[in-house]
Amino acid sequence: PSSPAFIREGTLYIPTAFCSYSGEALDSKTPLLRAMQALNPQALRVLRALGNTTSQLVIPTVGAEQEYFLIDREKYESRLDLKLCGCTLMGARPPKGQELEDLYCGRIRLRVADYMKDLDEQLWALGIPSKTKHNETAPAQHELAPIFETANIACDHNLNMMEVMRITAKRHGLTCLLHEKPFAGINGSGKHNNFSLTTDDGVNFLTPGKSPAENKLFLVTLCALIECVDNYADLLRMAAAVPGNDHRLGGGEAPPAIISIFLGAEYTDMLTSIAKGIRPSLRDPAALNTDVAILPRLEKDNSDRNRTSPFAYTGNKFEFRMLGSSQSVAFINTILSAALADVFARFAQRLEDCDDLETEVAHMVADTIQNHGRILFNGNNYSREWAEEAARRGLPILNTTVEALDVLQNSKNVDLFRRTGVLSEAECHARHEIFMENYVKVVRVEAETMLYMAQRQILPACVKYMGLLSNSLNALEQAGVENQTLRQRLVTLSRQVELLVQRCDHLLESCHGSRNKDLRQRAGFMQEEVRSRMTLLRESCDTLESMVGAEYWPMPTYTDLLHRI
Repeated sequence: PSSPAFIREGTLYIPTAFCSYSGEALDSKTPLLRAMQALNPQALRVLRALGNTTSQLVIPTVGAEQEYFLIDREKYESRLDLKLCGCTLMGARPPKGQELEDLYCGRIRLRVADYMKDLDEQLWALGIPSKTKHNETAPAQHELAPIFETANIACDHNLNMMEVMRITAKRHGLTCLLHEKPFAGINGSGKHNNFSLTTDDGVNFLTPGKSPAENKLFLVTLCALIECVDNYADLLRMAAAVPGNDHRLGGGEAPPAIISIFLGAEYTDMLTSIAKGIRPSLRDPAALNTDVAILPRLEKDNSDRNRTSPFAYTGNKFEFRMLGSSQSVAFINTILSAALADVFARFAQRLEDCDDLETEVAHMVADTIQNHGRILFNGNNYSREWAEEAARRGLPILNTTVEALDVLQNSKNVDLFRRTGVLSEAECHARHEIFMENYVKVVRVEAETMLYMAQRQILPACVKYMGLLSNSLNALEQAGVENQTLRQRLVTLSRQVELLVQRCDHLLESCHGSRNKDLRQRAGFMQEEVRSRMTLLRESCDTLESMVGAEYWPMPTYTDLLHRI
């Protein structure tokens, strides 16, 4: 009832929650609605304790930035890996990737601009408030972002948006790729989840106002989120655990798999000062000085940006930057809402029982910095020093999807969901099993697709090309011409083909070896054994691509896919 029905291509679609006959949630919407339901009364308690008597409803609001790739449809149809897996399982590095950094927010190709215009009009007709569009960092990569909406509606709209993006691309002779890492060696695609809390009468909990150090609601909300993220950093990491994200996180294009919070120097110093009993003083916003008289004076926001941080404060919201582009935003907002409901319940009790609000809020800040300050980090999240420091601080470091999924069974996380009425223990365990099974199936499909392409496409092409080189070499020798370069090339190619066959055999052996294990063991085996052998097989395929004549190579290359739209 809260998410509008819509008509698409003559069919009425009604957003729906799916539950079992005995009431268990079978979808990602029902837990989100439960979490929003749990959050509202506790957030209202905080507002009332702080003197707000007018707001009647508190909702989490979300803006989901969607990154994607567009490639030519005909070339897509010639790549089995793209059709079955949504990503390339092999592909030599093109002469030009994103090295010149000339693509981000640059001129949009005419064919892509036509697609974007058509896409916007279709989304607007469905009530989806698409707003911005631009080129992203990698060639053929783009981004679309809507206006903020209520969390569950934003989730519905994002899922609908992804479907419309794919359909519209096909009509324009293109293919829209939503995989987290469709091409190796260039940036992958994410989905930034911008999160805030808003009341029915327009109060944003995360707006600092002119005097943030005196804004009790802002301070309490910051403290609540810091505690939430520190207590449930493992859950937040798990929310971004999908197979495609293993190739993306920490790769210079997305945050690493270590959760931390970026507040910026100003607000970190503000909280630290309050915790020490020192009256904080935020500097007046600095001016952006261009030294051009006709340009206006622009104030810099006190909250600068840190694009390496997984959870960054960016003005009046927090941006969770770890989600993969193919993911729903439902689970991350379920976790944030449930955790906030839990912390707000305790914070509200403290505020309701205190004699002096200002003193109690200062105590909250002090407690938060002392007990949860370890989660704050404003530096470079990509650095080796931060990984070492995070380990010293005791922050969870979950580098792979399989490791991250296991935390869904941790007692503290199950207790959170059970305490807030969001998920039962059975619903948590069911999701763990489903996510783990999905990981196994995805990796298996990728491995078997890779074997098919290597054995039935690349190997025959290489043998045919070797025959051409051998014939050419024989012809030269019969003419009395000795060509050592050509002979050495043929020898090298022969060795690489032999290595390809060997690595195919090893990967096939690994795929068979994973079957007689329980689900958790299979997932670990897929991650450690199968994927490592896929990496070796890819090395052989990519090496051979760089050696075989272009007209003999059986599939479009990265240059064809990324630069010929």
